[in-house]
Amino acid sequence: MLEVTGIGGLILLALDIWAIVSIIGSGASTGKKVLWCLLVIILPLIGFIIWLIAGPRGSRGVA
Repeated sequence: MLEVTGIGGLILLALDIWAIVSIIGSGASTGKKVLWCLLVIILPLIGFIIWLIAGPRGSRGVA
């Protein structure tokens, strides 16, 4: 089991909070937002990496 502590834990917490705020602000459906948030909360490091690669983007799309 991977354990993140100290400054690394604080950085990961900040990144996860940023990811959740970005997920909530995205144009994805409510169901997808809930699933992405759960993934990031339950698996903080792996969930963040998956979200960074494949997650919903913010609402600043192409006009």
